[in-house]
Amino acid sequence: MATLQIGSKAPAFKGLDQNGKSVSLADYKGKKIVLYFYPQDDTPTCTVQACNLRDHFGLLKNAGLEVIGVSPDEVAKHKKFENKHELPFTLISDPALKIIEKYGVWGEKSMYGKKYMGLIRTTFLINEKGIIHAIIEKPKAKEHAAEILEAWKK
Repeated sequence: MATLQIGSKAPAFKGLDQNGKSVSLADYKGKKIVLYFYPQDDTPTCTVQACNLRDHFGLLKNAGLEVIGVSPDEVAKHKKFENKHELPFTLISDPALKIIEKYGVWGEKSMYGKKYMGLIRTTFLINEKGIIHAIIEKPKAKEHAAEILEAWKK
C-alpha cells in the first residue's frame, strides 16, 4: 500500500456513484476536490460527517470545492443513504477496495480491544492540477466542513 503525501499526484480512480453512473478523477480536472473516505453508510459517525458536509455544502461550493465520498458500500446502499439524508454530493461505491487501497486508507483498526481490517476515515484535498494539497487524518465528523475550509487556506 502506497502512503500518499502532500504534494504528490492524486491516484487516478474510477467507480460508480449512487446513481450507477461512472465517475473518475479525470471528470474533475481543473477543479478542487474534497475526496473523503468513510467506513459505512448510515452508521452514527459516518452519518454525522455526511450531514455536516450537507449542512455546509453551500460554503464548500462557494469555495469552489467538489465533494466526493467513497466507501466500500454498494451503489444501492449509497442511493438509500443519499435519499434518507438529502446528500447533495457524489458517493462512490468501492466494494472491491480498488480506490480505497490506492489511497492507502485500508488498514488495521481496533475496537473494544479487537483488531480487524477496515477503512480508516481520511479526507484528501486535491487541487486543480490533481496534486494532494492536504490530508485530514481522523477528521472530526461534527466539524468536518470547517476543517476542510481551514486546510484549503494553508
